Amino acid sequence: MSDLKYCPKCGKPTLMWDGEKKWSCSSCDYVLYHNVAGAVAVIIKHGEDILFTRRNQEPKKGKLDLAGGFVDPRESAEETCVRELFEEMKMKVDISQLKYLASLPNTYEYKNILYNTIDLFYEYEVPEKVEAKLELSEISETVWIKKNEIDIEDIAFDSQKTFFIQYNLPK
Repeated sequence: MSDLKYCPKCGKPTLMWDGEKKWSCSSCDYVLYHNVAGAVAVIIKHGEDILFTRRNQEPKKGKLDLAGGFVDPRESAEETCVRELFEEMKMKVDISQLKYLASLPNTYEYKNILYNTIDLFYEYEVPEKVEAKLELSEISETVWIKKNEIDIEDIAFDSQKTFFIQYNLPK
């Protein structure tokens, strides 16, 4: 974040990062906020089994992840769940069956920029274990894991680790 030096308004090398959420220019009145990004994580559940994806790209390539992603402009979190599950696994989701569970703060580093996120967790119960058609650029495989057999250290992101440690999933 501190790599940005030139003010987009006055062009002087006086843009300063406050270390948390904003840049400001000491030469003019320019201020740019780096606000929290919304993201969703969907717990696809069949009985006591949860469907995880394995990341096929950085950050955290090779680690377990929940299906989901960033909320696009003018999109609800529930619409993001539907879009992301279809994009990642060609899975069609009934939006009315998504159940909101919790939100947790997280960070996501992409191309040397650290984004603060608010991760919204949803549950989606399926009547049978689904076979996903993967978007291989993002996911290398899917794996069903029993709730009580989840290895927290194999999970990619801190918010998901915290979720599985602190929250009991509904039975």
